[in-house]
Amino acid sequence: MKYVSGFIVIALASVPYTLGPGVEQPLVTLFSLVAMATWWNLLAGFTGLTSFGQQAYLGVGAYGLYVLASMGIDPFAAIPLAAVLAGVVALPVSFPALRLSGGHFAVATWVLAEIFRLSVTLSPAIGGNTGVSLPGLSGYLPLLRQAVVYWCALGIAVGSVLAVWLLARSRYGLAARAVSGDPVAAASSGIRVARIRRWAYCVAAAGTGAVGALLFTHTLYVQPGSIFGVQYSVLMMFMVLIGGLGTIEGPVAGALIFFGLQQALAAHGPWYLVLLGAVAVAVTLFAPRGLWGHLGRPLFPIAHLQER
Repeated sequence: MKYVSGFIVIALASVPYTLGPGVEQPLVTLFSLVAMATWWNLLAGFTGLTSFGQQAYLGVGAYGLYVLASMGIDPFAAIPLAAVLAGVVALPVSFPALRLSGGHFAVATWVLAEIFRLSVTLSPAIGGNTGVSLPGLSGYLPLLRQAVVYWCALGIAVGSVLAVWLLARSRYGLAARAVSGDPVAAASSGIRVARIRRWAYCVAAAGTGAVGALLFTHTLYVQPGSIFGVQYSVLMMFMVLIGGLGTIEGPVAGALIFFGLQQALAAHGPWYLVLLGAVAVAVTLFAPRGLWGHLGRPLFPIAHLQER
């Protein structure tokens, strides 16, 4: 399986040379969706934290990239730094947020995302409500810039899946699943529940921040009303739930399904959203573990190390 996966990644990496910008652009969107869904799944699927506010770290990553690029750092080289910045910002935020659980935590994360949005809106130094354009890309020819954005998107998607897989295979993954299943029982077994959840929250924030920075390099413009939009968390939830919560493959499958539906149905106007809702309801009723969880076989096994 690893050889097949490697061949697929190599084939995808060659797209700028073989298929060109017409294919690159939609694939950047797909890779972004895969990464976003994967990091949301780390929270909800492996630690039981349902967040409605992960868009906060999309925004932190995007605006962090703007600040770094304004300091003269190459925007593409600054993407990992923007991700680290998002993780660092998430650390103090996690202390009040993780005092809550369940629906209270979900609503609190959405409120925190709105606080982030309002803070940026009221900050003229970073564009305020009008937004900002990304500096530092004048040295890139358009075709080269598009290709580098594509490779960054592919790297972030593949890296996100591998990172969550390795975390799930580790002792941390075993502890996180115990916390997700029954935090009280996990605590009585000696697992530090708060530490497990805080680590997941900050790591997921960093991964989501990398996606936010990537989206900025793709669009070249960011505005708080869009990058902090709750629709991103809705999309993450949709993709993970229809693909398979708590699996490695589920978010990837959910992203592929959503992307396919988006491409096929976007021309139908409001009916596009109605049909997406119908798909979500059908999957919830007839395949509550998600389509991959119900029908698929694990391509990225995690249970065998947890059983040792």
